[in-house]
Amino acid sequence: MSNDDITLTAGDAKATVQVANGGRVGGLRVGGVELLRQGERFGCFPMVPWCGRIRAGRFLDGATERQMPLNAPPHAIHGTARDGAWTLARHTADEAVLTYDLAEPWPYPARVTQVVALAPDALTLTMAVETYESSFPAQIGWHPWFNREIDGAPVEIGFAAEWQEERGEDHLPTGRRIDPRPGPWDDCFGMPGGVDVTLTWPERLELKVTSPEEWVVIYDEQDAAVCVEPQTGPPNGLNTLPRMVTPLEPLEATTTWSWRRLPAA
Repeated sequence: MSNDDITLTAGDAKATVQVANGGRVGGLRVGGVELLRQGERFGCFPMVPWCGRIRAGRFLDGATERQMPLNAPPHAIHGTARDGAWTLARHTADEAVLTYDLAEPWPYPARVTQVVALAPDALTLTMAVETYESSFPAQIGWHPWFNREIDGAPVEIGFAAEWQEERGEDHLPTGRRIDPRPGPWDDCFGMPGGVDVTLTWPERLELKVTSPEEWVVIYDEQDAAVCVEPQTGPPNGLNTLPRMVTPLEPLEATTTWSWRRLPAA
């Protein structure tokens, strides 16, 4: 099956899936309006087999230390799958299933499956990491770049987190939880009831990012875009809060973006 870009359609929503460019959603148009920042490194890419930064690119698997390439010196960032070509397993008019086989520099063989499902008022992303060999720690997440402005309306970010991970000078959590602070942010927040963040472009669109996971990184330090990143653990989580993938238990996660039009004043 071809690994060219494909377009999913549902109602007046269109999503472009860039199979060979990191398995990312390259664009999401609602009523002809693009919601995602455009560009080869933007859109929305899957973060796997880890999310955010790993301190010095090193993590422990039991007593074994593993070293990942320092692609954001002095750290390793956002996994390896966003840099690879995925494979399109199958697709319909409104759904695509992609796979990616983890390989060097990641030391554990495994398969990642991602499902992109479009509805007229929502986009749902689901991902799983499976292995039939040795167990290993991993993380799953998504990194969308939402346009800061839509038709001249600047975005407003709304959420209620139970805590914020205190961020050290190295941009990694210190291990201390603090009360959520005002932005701008490049910070991880805890939502034990599930991720629930609302982006509002006044008089244009309201979009909710939800996930059963309890971790979300919010990044709004760019002029062009804001990021709301649900994930299965905090940055540096392979060291501080590892989730294990085993032959009997894959690691799975999902997130949904749902939207509604807002009336003009």
